[in-house]
Amino acid sequence: MVYSDTMPTAEKTVRQSVSLPARVARRVKSLAQTSNTSTSRVITELIESGLDAREQEKKRFKEELARITFGE
Repeated sequence: MVYSDTMPTAEKTVRQSVSLPARVARRVKSLAQTSNTSTSRVITELIESGLDAREQEKKRFKEELARITFGE
């Protein structure tokens, strides 16, 4: 079988242990139940969303800084 470079590959997963406050854990479990998925998947999606949001925030900050500095 031949695979092309455009074929997606499975991303390696790493087991990570985290402690969540009880209130957050209940909310995550509730989200998992309503979306019919695992709590692990919900946590992963929330972390990915948070990381994306943080990157966007940094980008907006740099753009705003450039606008203020250079008057564009």
